[in-house]
Amino acid sequence: MRRIHIASDHAGFVLKQALARHLNERGCEVADDGVFTEESCDYPVMAHKLCHAVAREECLGILVCGSGLGMSMAANRHPEIRAALCTTELHANLARRHNNANVLCLGARITGVELALAIVAAFLNNSFEGGRHARRISLLAPLAGNR
Repeated sequence: MRRIHIASDHAGFVLKQALARHLNERGCEVADDGVFTEESCDYPVMAHKLCHAVAREECLGILVCGSGLGMSMAANRHPEIRAALCTTELHANLARRHNNANVLCLGARITGVELALAIVAAFLNNSFEGGRHARRISLLAPLAGNR
C-alpha cells in the first residue's frame, strides 16, 4: 500500500478532502496532515509539517493552497524536498520522471477537481528515470545552503 501525505491551508481544504477521499478509494494510505476546517491559517505551517513527514518517511506528498504558489515556495525551502507546482498532467509526469519531485503542489482556485485528480494520477503513476536527470538533481544540492 502506497503512503501519501496530504495537507492544505484553508483555501485548499475542499480540494484536499476530495483528493484524500479519491486516494483512499484507490487503496492508498493517506496521512492527512491538516488543516481540518476552512478557518484561516498560515500555509507555511502546513507545508513544513508535510515536508518533515515526507523527508522522514521517504514518501510522496501533496500540498494544496489557493494558487499552489505559496505551498511550493514553502516546501522548496527544505533541502530534501523537490516540490512541483503542476497545472497539467504533463507537468506532473515530467516532475516525477525528470525532476524526481516528491511533493506535488496544486492551486485549488486554479485547478478544478477533475483536472486535479488527473494531475495526481500522473504524479503517482510515474517514477524517476535517473540517468542524466540524477546528475542535474545533484546540482541542486549546493544551492540548499543558500536558502
